[in-house]
Amino acid sequence: MEIHRYEKIWIAITISAVILMLAAISLASFGLGLQLPGVAGSVDPAKLAQTPPFDKPGVYQITEGKYQVVMVAFAWGYNPNEVRVPAGSRVTFKITSRDITHGIFIEKTNINLMILPGQISEASVTFKDPGEYLFLCHEYCGVGHQAMAGKIIVEPKP
Repeated sequence: MEIHRYEKIWIAITISAVILMLAAISLASFGLGLQLPGVAGSVDPAKLAQTPPFDKPGVYQITEGKYQVVMVAFAWGYNPNEVRVPAGSRVTFKITSRDITHGIFIEKTNINLMILPGQISEASVTFKDPGEYLFLCHEYCGVGHQAMAGKIIVEPKP
């Protein structure tokens, strides 16, 4: 069976495109450290006030340059709704909802999580540049949804 010259060219282009896509996915996954946010566990939403670490939401320094933000979403806000970290910090967000489905989108980052009651969502990002980063709910959660926002203040290094 003989394959026409133009068919061979299109087969080569198709195989090259597949190899290029696989290389791009591998680079993004392994080389750049990009990952899908994952479920980091579960918790009883009715007992968040008694369940560590959600009994004390806030910003915690883990090591030099690494912080953990423990956050609880509720209708219609976040606790805490203002986060302060120094520039260059690697911040891991650990968040859950105490009532209904919410979301969190942090501008100028790749953080975009769905927050379900009882499910702990976790994602990390490095804030390189000082400034304010708005975060807001992207899942419609009722009449006060438009007011569900907060900010991350990235302060210049001392």
